[in-house]
Amino acid sequence: MQRVRKWSRSLHRDLSYFFTGVLVVYAVSGFMLNHKKDFNSDYSIVREERKLATPLPQGRDAWNRERVAEAIAPYGGADAYLKHYFPEEGTLKVFIRGGSTFTLDLTTGNGLFESVRKRTVLSAFNRLHYNPSRWWTIFSDIFLAGLLVIVATGLVMVRGRNGLAGRGGAELAAGILVPLLFIFLT
Repeated sequence: MQRVRKWSRSLHRDLSYFFTGVLVVYAVSGFMLNHKKDFNSDYSIVREERKLATPLPQGRDAWNRERVAEAIAPYGGADAYLKHYFPEEGTLKVFIRGGSTFTLDLTTGNGLFESVRKRTVLSAFNRLHYNPSRWWTIFSDIFLAGLLVIVATGLVMVRGRNGLAGRGGAELAAGILVPLLFIFLT
């Protein structure tokens, strides 16, 4: 049994080192996916209220591409303009390159600029969590097998009152009980 414990300790350590990176990716993306209602982990959306000098032209015909591009110049330059439309009478909505928008109330001059920026690292973590390719699925399956080996080797590494026959066994039972309670009570 001593030989098994020594072998388990080495295997447990080496697999833990190897899989630490992917474990962090799954932990961070899992946290973000659990809190989807609290924040958008793929995009940063910043809203800024702006006031344009009034009076503004009221007619749709007065708002051609050049005039709209001039109005949004402070939000990415005149070349950032993509297109615009009037969702309702007296309201102009402009689409800006990169996913941002500017909505303008033509009667009051009040505008709302919504800046949309991709969160590069966090959105990449999320994409990996959703298994984006067959190769990632295969690696994830290997990761799963590695975690099971880490668990199995961890169970036999310690002996005595801190091992499975003592405190370790109680902690193992509690760790199994918590998800079972969530399954049956929620």
